[in-house]
Amino acid sequence: MFLRIDRLQIELPMPKEQDPNAAAAVQALLGGRFGEMSTLMNYMYQSFNFRGKKALKPYYDLIANIATEELGHIELVAATINSLLAKNPGQDLEEGVDPVSAPLGYAKDARNAAHFIAGGANSLVMGAMGEHWHGEYVFTSGNLILDLLHNFFLEVAARTHKLRVYEMTQNPVAREMIGYLL
Repeated sequence: MFLRIDRLQIELPMPKEQDPNAAAAVQALLGGRFGEMSTLMNYMYQSFNFRGKKALKPYYDLIANIATEELGHIELVAATINSLLAKNPGQDLEEGVDPVSAPLGYAKDARNAAHFIAGGANSLVMGAMGEHWHGEYVFTSGNLILDLLHNFFLEVAARTHKLRVYEMTQNPVAREMIGYLL
């Protein structure tokens, strides 16, 4: 069971202008091989499949609580991407875009065209270049030590990717969110 509080984990600044290329770089942190989707689903399925919850309660609690935290990370990364893709940053993202008066010509040079073609200027479950996230990224072996070792590798690789994305962009909104995740 999850408790939802309707706010992001941190307060994000609003971008001064649209930055689809920063959004594309940040997209790697959502649906890339070592993105937040992968960390969520690894911890989530390891907690679902955990055997001996009573005997190994501290380990189960650790894995289940990290899974819950990862849900918030996904929401934060998606909100960052969405704000960077907004044609008029600061607009209420729930209002959407008027399809009659909003041709997508402004997105012609965007690195990840799928943000605009498939997603309507929204985050998607994919990596930085449009490669879709898939379940093969999820590892759950039923062996606690092996799962924890895998999670260590996953977290170290995810940190490396966060550092690289941070170095790729000067966008203050992207850097604020990445700094928090680091």
